[in-house]
Amino acid sequence: MTAGSPLLEVSDLRVAFATEEGRVQAVDGVSLSLAEREILAVVGESGSGKSVTALTVMGLTRGRNSKIEGSVRFGGEELLTANDEKIRRIRGGGIAMVFQDPMSALNPVYRVGDQIAEQILAHEDVSKAEALNRAVDLMSRVGIPRAQERVRAYPHEFSGGMRQRVVIAMALSNSPRLIIADEPTTALDVTIQAQILRQLKQLRDETGSAIIMVTHDLGVVADIADRVLVMYGGRVVEEGRLDELFYDPQHPYTWGLLGSIARVDRERPRRLPAIPGTPPSLLDPPQGCHFRPRCPHAFDKCTEVPGLEARVERAPGHRDRCWLSVEEKRARREVADGQIGLVSEGSVIV
Repeated sequence: MTAGSPLLEVSDLRVAFATEEGRVQAVDGVSLSLAEREILAVVGESGSGKSVTALTVMGLTRGRNSKIEGSVRFGGEELLTANDEKIRRIRGGGIAMVFQDPMSALNPVYRVGDQIAEQILAHEDVSKAEALNRAVDLMSRVGIPRAQERVRAYPHEFSGGMRQRVVIAMALSNSPRLIIADEPTTALDVTIQAQILRQLKQLRDETGSAIIMVTHDLGVVADIADRVLVMYGGRVVEEGRLDELFYDPQHPYTWGLLGSIARVDRERPRRLPAIPGTPPSLLDPPQGCHFRPRCPHAFDKCTEVPGLEARVERAPGHRDRCWLSVEEKRARREVADGQIGLVSEGSVIV
């Protein structure tokens, strides 16, 4: 890895699965990059391809029924063509993952300390006693009280928030350069969610690890991310720095996501805002722009696939996948915002 090069670079990644119903194109040409110490949020509805992208980086989508194309380079090393031995060395060592459901990520019949120690022993030549001591230190580091005692507890003896802390401790056990967190706060209440996010940012500052946060919650994104990648129908539809994307969103789908958040500075709506329609079936996706059937601004050219391009001159790193010009998009957002300021049935408004 040369100075200044990205820690992770994904280029034109495509992942398809053969099913009884047909071929599912779960990821369709995704490209992204991640610098050292950066926090990248990947957002979108369920079925947008977020988790499949993350799992593919980890080498967890390999199989007879999957077809993977493109490139995933970590620290300058290509992962898609790497053999199983190399992937095992990087997985858990160079790249670690925090899964969405800590109860299913942890083995219910093993003590949590033994599960953390097992990962250390798989990557380092240390004694079991030393690995267990490190497990105690890691549990204390992520805010688990009485770690010396609780290292011998089983997963069911912990609350949901504490189990998630155990999984984070496990991810940190080998000082990875990249942590992928797949919706780690989905099942937690807002107080515990805030604690987990604060913990992740603190650990990034202490260890220097980069983080990919996979989520559908833009509140989480606003609290933790440096940059944001918006996915829809297996494609990236917009990417940019946090402030660029929140204050000048360029894709109608992003407008819908932002508009569906309750605003404390506006009058309480009669109905909760929502984007009309449902996400597309990846067995038979729409022609052209995948968001076209749900977009109130669609026109004839939307039957062609728009490129992911930078269109805002003052923000060259802010790219989106929409045929409308920047001026057209801003004008439509302003008109809609002046009318009601929320997403109403049949329209997408910021």
